[in-house]
Amino acid sequence: MTADRQPLIECEHCASIYRRHRLEPGETANCARCGAILWRYSGLTLSNWLALAIAALIVFGVANAYPVASMAVQGMTQQASLLDAISITWRQRHEVVAVMTGLAGFALPLLQLTVLLWVLGPLSRGSEPVAFRAAMRLLGVLRPWCMIPVFLLGVLVAVVKLAGMAAVSPGIGLGAFGLLTILLTMLGRLSPHVIWRYAETMEVVPVHVPRAKPDEVLTGCHVCGQVQALPRDAEEAEHHCVRCDALVHYRKPDHLARTWALLLAAVVFYIPANVLPVMKVSSVLGDSAHTILGGVVELWEMGSWDIALIVFIASVAVPLTKLLALILLLLTEQWRSTTNLRPRTRLYQMVEFIGQWSMLDVFVVILLAALADFQGLMEISAGAGAAAFGVVVILTMLSAMSFDLRRSWDLEGQSEIESAPVEGRRQPAPGAGQEMG
Repeated sequence: MTADRQPLIECEHCASIYRRHRLEPGETANCARCGAILWRYSGLTLSNWLALAIAALIVFGVANAYPVASMAVQGMTQQASLLDAISITWRQRHEVVAVMTGLAGFALPLLQLTVLLWVLGPLSRGSEPVAFRAAMRLLGVLRPWCMIPVFLLGVLVAVVKLAGMAAVSPGIGLGAFGLLTILLTMLGRLSPHVIWRYAETMEVVPVHVPRAKPDEVLTGCHVCGQVQALPRDAEEAEHHCVRCDALVHYRKPDHLARTWALLLAAVVFYIPANVLPVMKVSSVLGDSAHTILGGVVELWEMGSWDIALIVFIASVAVPLTKLLALILLLLTEQWRSTTNLRPRTRLYQMVEFIGQWSMLDVFVVILLAALADFQGLMEISAGAGAAAFGVVVILTMLSAMSFDLRRSWDLEGQSEIESAPVEGRRQPAPGAGQEMG
């Protein structure tokens, strides 16, 4: 492929445009401007990815068919799977918590694996899948909301919490969820952008290399990554991607207003999430209620300081860090600051990475409710704080998705980059890599 036909790629964080080159084993292409990773070398073929997706689907079935743990109290034994925990939570009339955990832990991961199999099967044979564009748009929506690793950590925390009250033993489902977490982490690198690059390399889809005219600017599609030329005055206008037909904006419209609105809503829900109990316990010894911090203190007093630290970080430190980090990013954007752009980019990447881990306590509560479901002896149920906390997680994730970091980089000489032709744009740093294999 000649140099002028090599596909273009946009850095999602600073909007710099590069030509995609072939990478050698072990190489990673980084943005020369903000330092973000653009793409990595992968030695896996589409057939390898297909095998991983099939294995993940099989393990997913095993993980949900068998209990993750069992609990024995006074001769009675209670086993619980993820589906049991969701069902019991619904039965206890905590529908909001049941729906959130059911979607994040079961329905959306299953749909994600189904979509991957739908597209990887035909692509591995060299043909374009049916409804390929719609499937890729759906995959892009699903990926941030699949929280199997968070549920796995929630199982471990729940087992430690109950170990001091009764005999608790792990089940087959726990090992299956551990293996599923590994497989999904590997498949996590197979983003819609990467799948489209495989399709280009195999010539299943055409390569479109735009050339911006003087009155046009280049920008990338957030779904498939296709770089395309848009009119210079298209900042707020809607256009459709030339490849996948998704809506394309040069920059996210009204990103500050949207981000502030979602963030302030998260702050409002953050108060009841920490004040109201996330878990209620009813037993022959009486009733009690536990807040998030109360649960951390209880674990610490039980001697499980390591688990207490994990819960404190995931359920207290992470949500607060996300809120403060987003507020800082919004204020620096409104103040039109161009200082410390690289550290601010790292901060935004951190907010995106830790987004889903705050759901830990919600998963812990529903699993405790399933394991300690001994009518007349002990019963654990979710509290109002669990629903509020889940809403905080969702709102902070949506807030981070609404923020457009590229606008901060626009203030730092972006107009000069946009006005140059493709050949004059920033190119990868020496050794930054050449097109993925």
